[in-house]
Amino acid sequence: MNETNLNQISRRGFLRQSFAFSALAGLGALPVFGAPTKPQKGAAQLLMIGDWGYEEFEAQTRVAAAMQHYVKAQTLTPDALLMLGDNWYGPLPGGVDSERWKTQFEDMYPKSVFNCPAYAILGNHDYQKMPGSKVAAELEYAKKPGTRWVMPSLWYRFDFPAVNPLMTVIALDSNMPHAEGPQAKGINFTLTEAQQAEQLGWLEVELSKPRTTPFLVVMGHHPIYSNGPHGDHPVLVRDWEPLLRKHKVHLYLAGHDHDMQHLEFEGHPTSFVMSGGGGADLYTLKIGDEKRGPYAAKVYGFSHLEVTAEKLTLRHLDETGRVIHTLEKRPHGSVRIV
Repeated sequence: MNETNLNQISRRGFLRQSFAFSALAGLGALPVFGAPTKPQKGAAQLLMIGDWGYEEFEAQTRVAAAMQHYVKAQTLTPDALLMLGDNWYGPLPGGVDSERWKTQFEDMYPKSVFNCPAYAILGNHDYQKMPGSKVAAELEYAKKPGTRWVMPSLWYRFDFPAVNPLMTVIALDSNMPHAEGPQAKGINFTLTEAQQAEQLGWLEVELSKPRTTPFLVVMGHHPIYSNGPHGDHPVLVRDWEPLLRKHKVHLYLAGHDHDMQHLEFEGHPTSFVMSGGGGADLYTLKIGDEKRGPYAAKVYGFSHLEVTAEKLTLRHLDETGRVIHTLEKRPHGSVRIV
C-alpha cells in the first residue's frame, strides 16, 4: 500500500487492515465470532473492572450482575479478578471495618461465583482522605484472614497462575502529579516524589529480569494514552512508556476514564486497554475511535482476559454481558481485532 492510499483511509481502517495482514501472515486465518467461545482448555480466566466503588452503586450492581451471569453462561471458573483502581469513592467509614467492604465488594462480587484472588491497585479517589486514609485501609484489608483482596504493597509483581504461569503482571501505583488539573500540586492524590522515584527504579529492575512466561502485562489506574476527557498522561508518557516499548510489554491495563477503550499505535509492542466502566458516572470521549482506536465507547462494562501459552484474548463487555470488542494477541506481539 503506497502513501497516497494510506492517506485515503481512516486511522481506524489502517489499524484494522494492518492487524488483518499480520494475522494472515503470521497466524493463519482465525474464525470470527460474535460471542465468546466456551473456555479454552488450560486457559487462565480473569475478569477486570475499574472505577467501581462509587457511592451510588446502582450501575455497579448492574455490571456486577452481568459479570455473574456471564461467568455462569460461559461455564467459566474465574482464576482472578483485577481491580483497576478507584475502588472507593467518597468516605469509607470505619476504614478496614467499613460496611462498604461487605456491600460493595464481598457481596457485590460473591465468593460463590468469584472464588479467586482479587488483585487490586490504587486510584486517585483511593488517595482522598475523608478524613482517614483509604489507602491504609485497603492495605490493611488485604491482611484479613480469608480475604480475596490482594494488595501486598503500593506496587508489586506476580506471575499468574501460580502453577505453570502464563503471564507476568506488574501492578503499579500511577498516582503522581499530572501536568494539569487537580493532581498538578499532588495534594491528597499522589505519591511523594521519593516514592515515585523508588517505584520507577523498581519498575526498571522488574522489567529487566528474565522471565519464562509468554506474556508480560503492566497495570496502573491511570492510562498512559486515553481518548477520554483526562487525555494522555504526560508524566507516564515520559517515564513509563519508553520502558513498555523497550521491554515489549504486551498489555497496559488501566481505568480512570469511565469508559471502555483499546488503543494501538503503529510499531508499538504494547496494546493499551482501559476498562473504567465498573460503576462510576460515565465520561464523554474526547477523541473518537475513528481518529484514534481501534475502540473507544462511553459504556458501562467489564473485561474478560483469557490467556493460554499461545494466545491472549481480551474481551470488552457491556453491562448486559454482551461482547462489544475483542482483541487477540500472540507472544511475538501480533494483534488481531475480532
